[in-house]
Amino acid sequence: MRAVVTRVSSASVEIDGAVHGAIGPGLLVLLGVHQDDTEQEALKIADKLCGLRIFEDENGKINVNPADAGAELLIISQFTLFADCRSRRPGFSRAARPETAIPLYELVISECRARGFKVETGVFAAYMQVKSVNDGPVTILLDTKEL
Repeated sequence: MRAVVTRVSSASVEIDGAVHGAIGPGLLVLLGVHQDDTEQEALKIADKLCGLRIFEDENGKINVNPADAGAELLIISQFTLFADCRSRRPGFSRAARPETAIPLYELVISECRARGFKVETGVFAAYMQVKSVNDGPVTILLDTKEL
């Protein structure tokens, strides 16, 4: 799995012109599922998201995890994170098919909720407009093959 994690002041996702999910201060997570991913990767990335210390403490140091920061999460499926860009037209054959990706995407969401986070989402495979107000900006790339 891969995730682009951005610390935000606020973020939202619109589908068909209507807000489907919105958060205040927290993390916007664009989450891609690889064709070889399993529940193990989903649990690993959920654990990392919930414990990633990328919020500032009282001294301005990036040292606080999302729970202690009172962060909310907006998790959006993003198969394009596994784009093969060796040619000018990206290929997406490394991204998991929906029958694999949806349950793993939902597992990440449920794991984060089980840890007490307010989690908003998009809709898998929908055309979405994602808006965010980056805080910092702080953006982190996560890949379960490197964790």
